[in-house]
Order: sequence, then C-alpha cells, then structure tokens
Amino acid sequence: MRLRTTTAVAAGSALLLLTGCGAADMTKQASPFANAQGARTVTLSVQSWVGAQSNVAVAQYLLEHKLGYRADTVQVDEVPAWDALSQGRVDAIMEDWGHPDQEKRYVEDKKTIARGGGLGVTGHIGWYVPTYLAEQHPDITDWKNLNKYSSLFRTAESGGRGQLMDGSPSYVTNDKALVNNLKLDYQVVFAGSEAAQITQMKQFAKEKKPFLTYWYAPQWLFKKVPMTEVKLPPYKDGCDADAAKITCAYPHTPLQKYLNADFAKKGGKAAAFLKKFKWTTEDQNEVSLLIADQKLTPEQAAKKWVDSHASTWKAWLS
Repeated sequence: MRLRTTTAVAAGSALLLLTGCGAADMTKQASPFANAQGARTVTLSVQSWVGAQSNVAVAQYLLEHKLGYRADTVQVDEVPAWDALSQGRVDAIMEDWGHPDQEKRYVEDKKTIARGGGLGVTGHIGWYVPTYLAEQHPDITDWKNLNKYSSLFRTAESGGRGQLMDGSPSYVTNDKALVNNLKLDYQVVFAGSEAAQITQMKQFAKEKKPFLTYWYAPQWLFKKVPMTEVKLPPYKDGCDADAAKITCAYPHTPLQKYLNADFAKKGGKAAAFLKKFKWTTEDQNEVSLLIADQKLTPEQAAKKWVDSHASTWKAWLS
C-alpha cells in the first residue's frame, strides 16, 4: 500500500488472497498464457495492495467481457514483476510507484519493457495519526514534536519507545532510517501485511487510542478512519538517493503502467486498451472499498463499477 523505489515502501497485502510473497519464484507463478503466440490471452501482474488489485480487476473484466480476451493474473512482488515483464511471463504492470533502476535497465537499456502511460492516480506515502488525536494535540502533526509524544505510542512490541507501525517486513521502507537520522524515540514495528495493519488501525480507532503509522494514498481506509499526515522534512529531488542518510518525506508519485515491449507492439486491441486505461483516485477507491470493505469479489466489484461508469471506460476501447 506506497513511492515504491529502492528507497521506499511497497504496500503490503490488503487481502489474504494477495499476501505479499517475498522473492517470487516466477517459474512457479508465471501464467501459461503469458506471451502466448497468436492467442487472445493477456496476463496481468497483480501487486499485493488493494488499489493495484482494483486496477487489474476492472482491466480484466473489460478485456474478457468487452474485448473477448482470456485475461489471466499472477501475483508478483514489485521488483520481480519487472523481471517477469521483461521475460514475457506477464504482459503488463498496471500500477508502478517508481523503480528508476529497473526502468533504466529494462526500458532504456534492454528495451524489453515499454512505458504504458500514466494510470491517472498520484501516490503518496507518509506518516499519519488519527484525526481525533491531531485535534487533541495539534502540534503532533510536526515531526519535530513527535518525541514529546512518544510515550503515547508505546506498545508491548516497541520496547519502551513509541511505536511507528509499518506493514509487511518483506517490503523496502525508509522508516528505520528516518527514525534514526531524525533522532526520534520510536521503534518501527511491522504488522505483517496491509490486512493486519488495517485491522490494527481499525481497532485503535474503535477504542480512540493513539497510533502513528506509515500509510499512503490512494487508500480506501481514509473513508473509514480519518487520518492526518505528520509533516516530515520536505522532499527535494535527490534527498532519498542515499537510503542510509534519508531525512526527508516521501514524494508524490504519478503512478505508471508498463507493458512487455513485444506485447506493446503486437498485442493488438488489448495492448491499445491497456495504454488508454486511465482513471481517477476516486474511481480506484470506489472499487477498493467494494473489495476490501464490502467484501465483493474483484470480478463483482469490477462489474459494479463498469455498469455505472460507461462514459469512462468506453473511451479506453475506442
């Protein structure tokens, strides 16, 4: 669930179905339909956060019900997904939060991956407190005052320091470096997955308890648990270049799509459709709420969105 670069967090799992898998073994996970010569099949990479699942659910539904393709999905972590895309094991990544090393290697140098255009959604990672806490202590939303309140966030897992809740330990995050470099009296504690993190935050909110968490937008949970961002030192280009020395906030990142280069050229209507796929944060959150909060299946959520947004998706098919 967040800038997912070599110096940023990859979002954890929103559903047990899509729990992060660590270093993915693509020989076991690759779809037999990916890159199938002459077949009307498309294989989409699904990352483990619910927003990414929403993109894929709608794309898959339209590919199958409006364009007549067999659409398959494979759950792959972010960096292994680039390898899989380059090799033709998957045809498209629908939501990437920025991986400049992979982009240079595969798009610019090897030319095995092609840019698929913007998703239309801007992502942002940050540290958040529940709004009810920010209203009680307005100065808590400035990082310089966090040590003053560290005792509020102590838990059994934080070892006498304040707890900064993160998602899955399998993802890369700046948070330990930020805590250390900003000299904060906090301990990063991993919930284990996005789903586990959401469960904890909802429980804290139900009891009106303090919590400080790494979180990100777009994310449907803001509708259920209002949160206020803690201002970290402002982001500037290059401030996160050295992971060990980071002292700045996460950037705002326009999310991008990527296609296997051969598929981009020879994928016909499917490739053209995926390049045109572009929606809003509100669209994505609408589908995410249906999946994660209302417990619809991805296909059911996609159908409900498609049925009520024809003017949006018809432009992707033209």
